[in-house]
Amino acid sequence: MTNVAENMQRQADEFRSRYHAVREEIGKTIVGHDEIVHGVLTCLFVGGHCLLEGVPGLGKTMLVRTLSEALNLQFSRIQFTPDLMPADILGTNMIVENEQGRKAFEFQRGPIFTQICLADEINRATPKTQSALLETMQEGTITVGGQRYQLDKPFLVLATQNPIEQEGTYPLPEAQLDRFLFKLVVGYSSREDLNTIVDRTTRGTVITTYKIMDGDEIRRWQQLVREVILAKHVQDYIVRLVLATHPEGQMAQPITNQYIRWGSSPRGAQTMALAAKVRALLDGRFNVSFEDVRRVYLPAMRHRVVLNFEAQAEGIDVDQVLLEILEKVPEKAES
Repeated sequence: MTNVAENMQRQADEFRSRYHAVREEIGKTIVGHDEIVHGVLTCLFVGGHCLLEGVPGLGKTMLVRTLSEALNLQFSRIQFTPDLMPADILGTNMIVENEQGRKAFEFQRGPIFTQICLADEINRATPKTQSALLETMQEGTITVGGQRYQLDKPFLVLATQNPIEQEGTYPLPEAQLDRFLFKLVVGYSSREDLNTIVDRTTRGTVITTYKIMDGDEIRRWQQLVREVILAKHVQDYIVRLVLATHPEGQMAQPITNQYIRWGSSPRGAQTMALAAKVRALLDGRFNVSFEDVRRVYLPAMRHRVVLNFEAQAEGIDVDQVLLEILEKVPEKAES
């Protein structure tokens, strides 16, 4: 038993060391935004997709590009625009002439055939084009012309979007939002960080990002994350947090019934469980605590809850509602 515990601890320490190596490499280019970087890396090691929201110019695209440079994975960028079509993302069958002069259909792969896909300004495209990513994000496959194609693993979609209040944006369908593990809100830089950014970008300094980790190692860490122990009472806490977002449900809080139109799907519970396991490993533990769950609650849930008209009319933010639910749900279930 001691050997098993020692082996677990050794693996947790190694994971933490490799995680910080990637984070430090990203930190050479990206100034500040520590929680955002941590959220993106959590998605990577869980094997989920990440949605970054913020006004233009805050470094969302730069973060994704830097991550791709620090990982030895295939990378492609898709710039979403209103005239982008599903075939521009997935690929299409084209008529090709062979050496004998015969013509036949041949599938030309689109930019989604990669391992890290940057879907830049995803809400600038129409819902039809946005929905082209649904199967890809859920199953890691693409179906075109009745033929199914398997994508290489690990596969990660990192999407950026502008706040929906901006002109020329289309809200993402709820089904697609639900397929993102985290939604991270990128804020403005602090005074100190902004000074550093200006220094780095106006003095002609060239920063080289080195490859730190490859696909095989990432898959190994993804497997380790799933082996972290989630005790029944902590799992039940996660389940009760999700059920508390369902209006008129048994676990619903007063604020739930007042302001929430649709609550979280089961993916909310799955996300919190997996993301909390990453937090536990980074703290050198092989078991999930209540605090681990609380720390991943907002990014895992904010895009899975839809507020009603009353909340919108009163200017209530989804994070405000979720934080009150988090405060009200006890760690131990009332028998």
